[in-house]
Amino acid sequence: MNTDEGRRGEAEAKIETLGGPITVEDFGGLVELLTACVEGGASIGFLAPLARADAETYWRKIAGDLPSGYRVLLVARDAAGLIVGSAQLALEARANGRHRAEVQKVMVRPAWRRRGIAARLMAEVERIARERGVRLLFLDTSDSHAGARELYEALQYVYVGGIPGYALDPRGRPEKNAIFYKTLAAGA
Repeated sequence: MNTDEGRRGEAEAKIETLGGPITVEDFGGLVELLTACVEGGASIGFLAPLARADAETYWRKIAGDLPSGYRVLLVARDAAGLIVGSAQLALEARANGRHRAEVQKVMVRPAWRRRGIAARLMAEVERIARERGVRLLFLDTSDSHAGARELYEALQYVYVGGIPGYALDPRGRPEKNAIFYKTLAAGA
C-alpha cells in the first residue's frame, strides 16, 4: 500500500511554518513531496521524471533563502508528521515593492488533493502576508490545470491573463501560464 493511500482517512493536515535549519527528516519529506507532485502532473517548474538530485538541489536553495526573512515556507503535515503539502511566500526586498509578494510552489501530494489543504495553505500565506504589511499577492500557475484555476478563483484571486508556451509541463509540452493577483484588505 502506498504511504499516501494509507493516510486517506486520517484527520486534517496541520499547517506550520518551517524555518531554518530544516531537519533531515523534513528535507527528505520536501523532496518526496516535490517528486510526487511532479510525477502526479503538477506543472511547478520541473520535468518528469524528476531526479532526486534535482529535487534536493531545489530544496537546498529554498532552505538557504529562509534565513533572510524574504521567503516563508509553509508545510501541511498529516497526523504522523508526513509532509503532504507546501506553499511559499516570496517577499520583495526592494523598497518600491515591499507592499507585494509572490505566492510560489503551492503543492499537495496527489492522494491528498481535494481536501482543502491548498486553500488552508493559501489562507496562512495571506495571514502572514498581512502580518508583514503586504497588500498585494500575485502568482502564476499552469493554465491547463483546471483545479489550480478553480482554487485561485474560489479564493478570490483575479485572473489577468497568460503567456502562450510560457513553460513546459512535466511531460515537456509547452503550455500557457495563468497569472493571478489578489489585493489584501488590511486586518481581514
